[in-house]
Amino acid sequence: QVQLIESGGGLVQAGGSRRLSCAASGRTFSSYAMGWFRQVLGKEREFVAAISPRAGNTYYADSVKGRFTISRDNAKITVYLQMNSVKPEDTAVYYCALVATTRITTQALKTVRAYDYWGQGTQVTVSS
Repeated sequence: QVQLIESGGGLVQAGGSRRLSCAASGRTFSSYAMGWFRQVLGKEREFVAAISPRAGNTYYADSVKGRFTISRDNAKITVYLQMNSVKPEDTAVYYCALVATTRITTQALKTVRAYDYWGQGTQVTVSS
């Protein structure tokens, strides 16, 4: 069983920065891709960013490209989402997730259904 615990959410002013963390336990973390998604009440959960097991490849939604950075520290079994130049439309509950397979396409990494384990989410609110 895998447990993912997000932290770092809170209130941030537009134009500011915030770093989210996701601590994992219960599985060989370094073998699997990880992702960040976000969801606004009443809307579907959407892809934000993903990272390959060895951190050699990263992928971003167009809406956050150039502003957000995903990274991971396999020794600390933690994945991060550095959010810079945040905008009010970045307000959402942010979830980290893990893909429990080593064979997955880049396109699949951007879909909710590809992920097997999810954290409980952390709220990020951007004030204008």
